[in-house]
Amino acid sequence: MKELVESSGLEVAYKEIDVVTTGTFGAMCSSGAVINIGHTDPPIKIHRAWINDVEVAHTGAAVDLYIGATQMSETKPFEYGGGHVIEDLIKGKEVELRAIAYGTDCYPLTRLETTLTKDD
Repeated sequence: MKELVESSGLEVAYKEIDVVTTGTFGAMCSSGAVINIGHTDPPIKIHRAWINDVEVAHTGAAVDLYIGATQMSETKPFEYGGGHVIEDLIKGKEVELRAIAYGTDCYPLTRLETTLTKDD
């Protein structure tokens, strides 16, 4: 775009260019991954959860979680975060999951501490 404006002027560039895109090699605030951890026995409807001390968002479904790539670790801020969790899962590493819930008749479990990998 810059080169076209410099060589042909703004009016020509305006007529020639329909879309301008940008790119980055880093995690953006909207980058992330949705995972389903599978149902526990007894079942849980997760209210809040953390993977490797990175808080993950509960999406509404009982065991679906959204890992925000830019979410920081509660114990290692600026050193580890959601992007690292996603990378660890992709690499097949084991991660620690903690979850809490209110507990209901259908979903009686109120606490969960376990490990998981991408293959679970």
